[in-house]
Amino acid sequence: MSSAKPRRKLPIDGFVIAIVVTAIIGSIFPATGPAVPVVDHGVTVLIFILFFLYGARLEPRETLDGLKNWKLQGAILVSTFVVFPLVGLAMHGLVPWAIPKTLYVGMLWICLVPSTVQSSINFTSIAHGNVAGAIVAATTSNLLGTFLTPVLALLMMSTSGGLTIQASSFLDVIIQLLLPFVLGQLSRRWTADFVTRHRKPLKFVDQGSIILVVYSAFSEGMREHMWSLVSPASMIVLTLICLVLLFFMLWLTWAGAGWLGFDRDDRIAIQFCGTKKSLATGLPMATVLFAGQPVGLIVLPLMIFHLAQLIACGVLAGRYARQRETTQ
Repeated sequence: MSSAKPRRKLPIDGFVIAIVVTAIIGSIFPATGPAVPVVDHGVTVLIFILFFLYGARLEPRETLDGLKNWKLQGAILVSTFVVFPLVGLAMHGLVPWAIPKTLYVGMLWICLVPSTVQSSINFTSIAHGNVAGAIVAATTSNLLGTFLTPVLALLMMSTSGGLTIQASSFLDVIIQLLLPFVLGQLSRRWTADFVTRHRKPLKFVDQGSIILVVYSAFSEGMREHMWSLVSPASMIVLTLICLVLLFFMLWLTWAGAGWLGFDRDDRIAIQFCGTKKSLATGLPMATVLFAGQPVGLIVLPLMIFHLAQLIACGVLAGRYARQRETTQ
């Protein structure tokens, strides 16, 4: 009697492809003239809605209950908000001989954004890891990242990235990101059921917001002659650096979790949640925080890293699943 193996989704979904296509469209057909303020205002409104929905979806009580496994959650948070930023600071030695300073700012930005939610949980589930721990860790990472990421950027970008973040930009973060997030949390009494029942259609609001952010960033980059600042050689080097960063963190989280005595299921959760970086949070947050800066170049490393992490983690999740199946 044969048993059919469960079908697994490809590691690259249509949303990632849409982001890449949008970046290309924004580079070839950027918004110009009267279309610029329309796109900019649309981005502002949609980012507000996006973070309101983030707040409305997150259940703070479940997160607090899940934090009782403090060792697992602590390991993931340390990887995301301590180890990654320290690695980002260490990469400053690559400037300027390997990559220009603007791209280094983008690499540092990768190291500051929180973990993904959906894909971290999905990959942990496919690999038969600690799914409950992954849910709490990914949720907590995004919850804390809304506050920690701008603070870390404010502290580290000026000292290591050579980028001055104006106080007004931090105020914009409070108004455009933190305020709607808090309002979403406070509205859960009335909105939680709605966002749960309409999860699928609201997903298009999420993705549409991020796609418009990408288009706006690359349109602005073209108006500022972004690609004249990056040579093909720099793009190749940037991609290689993103891959080295990803594989180093995948190895470190897996090996480090083993050294700390975590079992296999927890090690999988630590590896996937502790190395993933959220495009959904990082792109709109960068748009607000780095207003007036070459946002397209700053988010370019995050887009490359995100694509690479989906492929690599998809391969790893499949391997872990096969290993589990052979031992059962």
